[in-house]
Amino acid sequence: QVQLVESGGGLVQAGGSLKLSCVASGGTFSSYAMGWFRRAPGKKRESVAAISRSGATTYYADSVKGRFTISRDNARNTVYLQMNSLKSEDTAIYYCAADETSVISRTRGSYGYWGQGTQVTISS
Repeated sequence: QVQLVESGGGLVQAGGSLKLSCVASGGTFSSYAMGWFRRAPGKKRESVAAISRSGATTYYADSVKGRFTISRDNARNTVYLQMNSLKSEDTAIYYCAADETSVISRTRGSYGYWGQGTQVTISS
């Protein structure tokens, strides 16, 4: 059983940056593919980025490509999401998730473990 705790959210002006962190406990972190998802007001939860178990492979949604970077530190049981050039449409609750069955996944249903989320608000 993996527990995930996100941090790093907050209020920032458009064009600014934030770095989200997600610390995992209770499992073998390096055996999980990890992902970041977000849910904006009135919208469905969507995949933002994903990273393979080793960190060698990453995936990004088109809306964040070139602005966001996902990374992981398996020694620290932590996955990160560096968000640059933030836009008002990036405002959402951001969730990290762990997938124990896939090498890497963009699919919400693949992820069996979820954090509680951290709010990111971008002011224009």
